[in-house]
Amino acid sequence: MTGIVIVGAQFGDEGKGKIVDYLVDRLKIDYVVRFQGGNNAGHTVVVGNEKFKLHHVPSGVVQGKQCFLGNGMVIDPKVLIDEINNLKERGINPKLTISPLAHVITEKHKELDAADSKIGTTKRGIGPAYSDKISRSGTRFSELNSVYPNYYSELSKYIGDVSLKVNQALEKKKKVLFEGAQGTLLDIDFGTYPFVTSSNTIAGGACVGAGVSPKKISLIIGVSKAYTTRVGSGPFPTELKNEVGEQIRNKGAEFGTTTGRPRRCGWLDAVMLNYAIRLNGIDSIALTKLDILSGLKELKICTAYGYNGKILRTFPFDAKILEKCEPIYETLHGWPEFSHEEWQKFAKLKFERLPKEIRNYILLIERLTKTPISLVSFGPDRNDTFIRHKILV
Repeated sequence: MTGIVIVGAQFGDEGKGKIVDYLVDRLKIDYVVRFQGGNNAGHTVVVGNEKFKLHHVPSGVVQGKQCFLGNGMVIDPKVLIDEINNLKERGINPKLTISPLAHVITEKHKELDAADSKIGTTKRGIGPAYSDKISRSGTRFSELNSVYPNYYSELSKYIGDVSLKVNQALEKKKKVLFEGAQGTLLDIDFGTYPFVTSSNTIAGGACVGAGVSPKKISLIIGVSKAYTTRVGSGPFPTELKNEVGEQIRNKGAEFGTTTGRPRRCGWLDAVMLNYAIRLNGIDSIALTKLDILSGLKELKICTAYGYNGKILRTFPFDAKILEKCEPIYETLHGWPEFSHEEWQKFAKLKFERLPKEIRNYILLIERLTKTPISLVSFGPDRNDTFIRHKILV
């Protein structure tokens, strides 16, 4: 059996949609499963001149794969119907199964979310829907007809036993990819609480949110940008509140897929990345947006934190402590601007033939995290990727 989990190793927005799309193609994935979150996720897939912005439906839908929305999700029926119809208009008829155990986002949930501005949520009703789930007063998709009969008539044909179908697929030796939303540092338990999302975003959430045993997960890939971004409030030790941060934001088009909000930008944080690797059991890293760092004279990677005269090399569990941490950096030489065509040529070269500065940056991340970087992405298109270490499944 082959169960592969893709998770964000930072604060979300790492480029998971692109990596999922790439791996679905490269690894010949059969099924793709979303296991948590709702339409607060924004996964973008670029194929040629076409761009698909997905919120509920897994990224594998673009390649016609069977897709599942697991019991761990909260789903806005109207948004889902709009997304399905948009895909149909673009020539894609989604093969979709929705768990009857997934919870429904209602208008009440969105109103409650809009009234609460403490932590900068997406105002999509995600938190209130999960709150109702935990308080045992929510509405599951099996009961959709009782609250939204019109939506039920459109979505009922998609409702089915996701846990059963996914387990049957794994027993038949099919390749199943579990697509995470948001990022490790937004996990409700292990993130920078209370500045977090309302679900378990880490790899363990795939089992609970889809109804499969941990024994059926064989590979976990963590997606990380070559730098760090965050949307909304919360501690961010390596944030750059200067022209370098602005340059990264503008060059990287760092504006939320779901909300359009500008993302806070900063240097790569290896302390945070190691925390994500530990929590998820990450086997390898997919490094995205490496090209955005081009043209900077020097680059920095955070290797530890300074706090109250002490050096912290492990990630603090308390957001109040993290807020007071000062990053300790290792500095590297940057590399010049390269055209997209030059990056595409790099993708065909062996690692040893890449420019020295790019190699040094990748090697330092691998040394600091003791984790191989399997894929390096230098653009949004599926083909804007080169392989550093082969992924074996």
